Amino acid sequence: MTASTKMLHIRVDDEMKNQADETLKAMGLSMSEAVRLFLHQVVVDQALPFAIKVPNAKTRQAMKEADTIVTNRRARFDSADTLFDELEKNSG
Repeated sequence: MTASTKMLHIRVDDEMKNQADETLKAMGLSMSEAVRLFLHQVVVDQALPFAIKVPNAKTRQAMKEADTIVTNRRARFDSADTLFDELEKNSG
């Protein structure tokens, strides 16, 4: 007898989906197979199959700074060289 199945819909951005598709394809898995494996492991372990940690103070500060940069839309660079020049100037 075949088990009844349900449809699961998730939203991820295009870049994440494309990168995950490529990575999973290299492993010989489809997106659906990978999600089923993930959910199976959650049920078996009664936990997520990876550690989730609370960020330390330094990481929280960096995340806050990144949010501010995104919000203010500052720190845009025309090239990687310009970015590294700016980083070098501000590091000392």
